[in-house]
Amino acid sequence: MQDIYHRANSVRLAIFDVDGVLTDGVLYYSDSGEETKAFNVRDGHGMKMLQASGVQIAIITSRCSRAVELRARDLGIDLLFQGASDKLATCRQLLQSVKLEPAAAAYIGDDLVDLPVLRHCGLAVTVPGAPPALRRHAHYVTRAKGGQGAARELCELIMHAQGTLGAHAGSPSRDAVASGADLA
Repeated sequence: MQDIYHRANSVRLAIFDVDGVLTDGVLYYSDSGEETKAFNVRDGHGMKMLQASGVQIAIITSRCSRAVELRARDLGIDLLFQGASDKLATCRQLLQSVKLEPAAAAYIGDDLVDLPVLRHCGLAVTVPGAPPALRRHAHYVTRAKGGQGAARELCELIMHAQGTLGAHAGSPSRDAVASGADLA
């Protein structure tokens, strides 16, 4: 767990996938063909707290969705990349634009398309339902599922490692985090 805290302490940019991370991975379509998504309010609040602590937030997704655009705007996330067919190339361009090394970035993804980005970033995170290859390469697997607190868990992990979580809420001890105590 010490290695995870060391990596999380270095994070200056947290990058999130959408489907399966910020959502439960289920796609909803209305009768008119409009795609809708459900986002967890606590995940969003965690992302706002992380931003307030000084960590930049970005979203990289291979799909394009008006719902994601609206959610990013609602959370004050300017670094939104939709339709990213090559997520690693997008991540590299993003890191260059914000003048950060890969070691200063965390990435959370849930499927094989995310593996190159996970391997590139300093803190690689995935969700429990991810394929075994992702779980093997992740530094941390959240207890919470995508769309059900996984993003919040990552945000709190980073803030805890950086000593900023206490500014937003009661700060759990590292031992509580290591033992699997619920942080969300």
